[in-house]
Amino acid sequence: MKKILVVRFSSIGDIVLTTPVVRCLRQEFPRAEIHYLTKSSYKVLLVQNLYIDKIHTIKKDIGEVIDDLKQENFDFIIDLHHNLRTFRLKLRLHTKSYQFPKVNFKKWLLTVFKINKMPDKHIVDRYFECVNELGVVNDLKGLDYFIPKQDEINLKQYHIPDDFIVFVIGAKFATKRLPTQKIIDIVKQIPHTVVLLGGKEDKNRGREIADACSNVIKLCGDLNLNQSASIIKQAQKVITHDTGLMHIASAFNIPIISIWGNTVPEFGMYPYMPQAPNNYSIHEIKNLKCRPCSKIGYQSCPKSHFKCMTQQNVKEIVKNIKDC
Repeated sequence: MKKILVVRFSSIGDIVLTTPVVRCLRQEFPRAEIHYLTKSSYKVLLVQNLYIDKIHTIKKDIGEVIDDLKQENFDFIIDLHHNLRTFRLKLRLHTKSYQFPKVNFKKWLLTVFKINKMPDKHIVDRYFECVNELGVVNDLKGLDYFIPKQDEINLKQYHIPDDFIVFVIGAKFATKRLPTQKIIDIVKQIPHTVVLLGGKEDKNRGREIADACSNVIKLCGDLNLNQSASIIKQAQKVITHDTGLMHIASAFNIPIISIWGNTVPEFGMYPYMPQAPNNYSIHEIKNLKCRPCSKIGYQSCPKSHFKCMTQQNVKEIVKNIKDC
């Protein structure tokens, strides 16, 4: 029986985007043991995955698990992170490995010189390039996200009606987030109940939006990740920045209105919905000389003007919300 180790350390969206590879590995090797190595803080994303037999975690360093991994005697490693840490891992395990083609130099060209040499393909399709040699083929069934039964949310518990819309107001970096007033301007024009999702760090913004809008139910910081996923799964539509919850919404094929700031879809991490390719829209300010300024983000605009978000057209976004 083959034993396979899949590796992706972080983060929420990136890990969710690896799930089609895991599923298709299982289809190609139905009797294999499939293990997954990630950071302990992201284990929650994988514990319910039907296609994973065992999860290994680290807090910071691979030295925490090397001895345990050596005892597993893996047949091969699927490296979907491909960085210095995974290089050390593969060196220590002396196991045949396959790694996905990173395009860091091309990302650098795009962020620094605005020269776009990025491959015209989603990162999921790039992940599959590293398992082609094994005969693993993308089944085009999209992303997987499994919610534990104890985290399934009954909408009545929060007085949420059936025809509600989710607005994910958070994002790890400020340059990915709409200004609060822009969100208020959008929410006021939505003829539905809007449920606000985000982390504890978004509580104050959520309160400000809820105080200004009568159609809001604020749940920022009140739910864990799986509970937020359960809310998203039941939503009519999801408005979101470039975040991990955007990819979780993609897993459920929920219509997505995505709003992009300093990052760009050309990085290959736009909503992945092969079964419903017209189920999402992208709102971005094109042709800004400073965009993208980073492949990840900043806590403040490097140019101080933040045009990539302050120039977002509220009327167009609202129209898209109503039409989709």
